[in-house]
Amino acid sequence: MTTGGERASEPEHVDVLIVGAGLSGIGAGYHLQSRCPEKSYAILEARDVIGGTWDLFRYPGIRSDSDMYTLGYSFRPWEDDKSIADGSTILDYVRGTAAEHGIDGRIRFGHRVVRADWSTARQRWTVEANRTDTGESVRLTCDFLFMCSGYYRYDEGYTPQFAGVERFGGRIVHPQFWTDDIDYGGKRVVVIGSGATAVTLVPAMAETAAHVTMLQRSPSYVVSLPAEDPLAKRARRLLPSRWAYALIRWKNVLLTMLSFQLSRKRPDVMKRLLRKGLEHRLPAGYDIDTHFNPRYNPWDQRLCLVPDGDLFQAIGEGRASIVTDQVESFTENGILLASGAELEADLVVTATGLNMLALGGAQLTVDGEAVELPKTMTYKGMMLSGVPNMAFALGYTNASWTLKADLTCEYVCRLLRHMDTYGFTQCTARNRDPSVAEQPMIDFSSGYVQRAIDKFPRQGSKAPWRLYQNYALDIISLRRGAIQDNAIEFRRGGEPEAPVSGEPAVAAAA
Repeated sequence: MTTGGERASEPEHVDVLIVGAGLSGIGAGYHLQSRCPEKSYAILEARDVIGGTWDLFRYPGIRSDSDMYTLGYSFRPWEDDKSIADGSTILDYVRGTAAEHGIDGRIRFGHRVVRADWSTARQRWTVEANRTDTGESVRLTCDFLFMCSGYYRYDEGYTPQFAGVERFGGRIVHPQFWTDDIDYGGKRVVVIGSGATAVTLVPAMAETAAHVTMLQRSPSYVVSLPAEDPLAKRARRLLPSRWAYALIRWKNVLLTMLSFQLSRKRPDVMKRLLRKGLEHRLPAGYDIDTHFNPRYNPWDQRLCLVPDGDLFQAIGEGRASIVTDQVESFTENGILLASGAELEADLVVTATGLNMLALGGAQLTVDGEAVELPKTMTYKGMMLSGVPNMAFALGYTNASWTLKADLTCEYVCRLLRHMDTYGFTQCTARNRDPSVAEQPMIDFSSGYVQRAIDKFPRQGSKAPWRLYQNYALDIISLRRGAIQDNAIEFRRGGEPEAPVSGEPAVAAAA
């Protein structure tokens, strides 16, 4: 028998619980309240502020590596002149979006989700979060769980074990934990790394440092794009804001898709195009083969973007340089290289990568059984096989994160409306289809991916289990495609599976 006191202690319930108040979570809140206004929702955020990645990272020069016409939301045009924006401007944009639409009032800060348990009997999730301010445990229940926590681990970055670090007389810092007291003015700086963070740090620090050396074990592909899009400026003068935004957005989407497809089908052609850009930007006679000729093909890893060629300009002016070698050990005055040379340094920045963490580290169970992520397969790149009423937002690896996150949010809203229309209370991507071969969830050779990919779900070899990394195809599948198919199971309460045949393809609910 349930007492009144027990009823009073029941957890708070919302229709949809969003986890994460970064770029994806704020977008999810907007789509949910505009497309499913009858749904109650809350957002749980582990940190104390909105912004996710764009609030966490504070290192010099922090900026987007996608243009803001595609990294921006589909529903809120990007109106700043800079197409490649700095981190603080992006953060203002995300926070402004949350404030403008009242989403910030739905956020519970300092709530780190640690566990989520699905009950088929109750047809709901029970979500446990730890309060980061008091340490107490908080429980909420929801009908649908939407994970928008990204895939980076926020409490630690990746740093290899370097010999002799205890001997170094200067300071060593990972960019993920940059603080305002780090002084590099007039100092010799070595940035270890060759990825997006390194190529961002080097020109920014070179403005005031005595000299900045980028020490890389192997090169990356680096491409220069204008910081301001001249076509965007003209379009905004001639067209209404939303029309101009849509035009530039699609122009950039198509150019990125062309770059990716050309890289996959004709990698030698793409290599020549990238090299021509380098020859144009770098000083005559520069050793491109040593410092800018990767061992892999373009788009096997993300291309590194430098606005207005700022990295190349810093190299050309002698304020920065690149050394391609390996760290043998740290010394009292710097770094001893495998070649025998020594780089003197006052400050070393280990831009050596990030660590990935699936679903923000939350543990999932379904009817008391733990969900082993590597044994699940992703449905349409947003749901896990065998896990009911749950979706996650995962952006593109070959384009802007927000393009896919926006489509995912739209699909989740269509799914919720479909379930309401037909009285469904549970939707589940079917357990692993034995006819579908499994593949890594992210098809990238980058170190941060390879270190963690075995702990992530798998994707399948064909639709709807395949992640095509193609915005046009995803529009067809996620925005226009049928909700109900043979790979997803719908139920009404504890009833057996609802039949697929005879059900409309969600035209009534679209």
